[in-house]
Amino acid sequence: MSQAQPQRPAEEYQDPIKYGDVFDVSGDLASKPIAPRDAATMQAAENMLLGQTPRGGPAAVMQSAANINERTGLVGHSDVTDVARDQGVTVTETVVDDQRVIVESIGGQVVGQYVQPNVPMRSPGATLDKDSITIGEALEASAMSAGDKPIDQSDAAAIQAAEVRATGKNEITPGGIGAEAQSAASLNTRAMRDQDKTTLGDILTDATRKLPEDKAVTKEDAERVISAEIRNDPTMATTPGGVAASVAAAARINQQQG
Repeated sequence: MSQAQPQRPAEEYQDPIKYGDVFDVSGDLASKPIAPRDAATMQAAENMLLGQTPRGGPAAVMQSAANINERTGLVGHSDVTDVARDQGVTVTETVVDDQRVIVESIGGQVVGQYVQPNVPMRSPGATLDKDSITIGEALEASAMSAGDKPIDQSDAAAIQAAEVRATGKNEITPGGIGAEAQSAASLNTRAMRDQDKTTLGDILTDATRKLPEDKAVTKEDAERVISAEIRNDPTMATTPGGVAASVAAAARINQQQG
């Protein structure tokens, strides 16, 4: 899920940015200007459930629009629409087949929906088994399950996040698997045919060997990789069998063994 960000300079706005301008909504809500308190409420709801405000998500789009509306004097800093005030702003999740379905709504109308792998919370004090799946092994699993997929920016970001978690260094290793994935993603945008593009399998088949260090996958590792893949995907979704899904699956298996 990716929403259109307002692009015009603030001085060009003669009318406030309305919900119907940036979301696929109808009725009374579509004609309402996006107000600062609406955006703040959605941001709080996202933070409460997701632990963050996703880049490009509904709260971020609303905040951008509300800022423009306020700067141009079309809404006040404390303004709130009656739809948001009376009918509510909600962020809910449903787990279906190990996938978290996140739905964000205003006044009962959906303004954002996306899916991410579910990683259950480990019980306090639990430890990982010595035979736990490592990050490198999880990456190799994605090479098997989605190996024919041409690498794009969301894949590269997820691989880089996995590398950082494996090495414990807050940087991408020069010439490492993350840098290789980024280079492939950039080159793929210029390739005309899919058969000329570098795939996940090309990069990740021997991921364990390419990583200078490795570690057992934890819930925290999975969350970082999932977040990186979603933030860089236009639809804010993960690839079935891809990097994030494979790391999340490894984290679930490790937790069940612990």
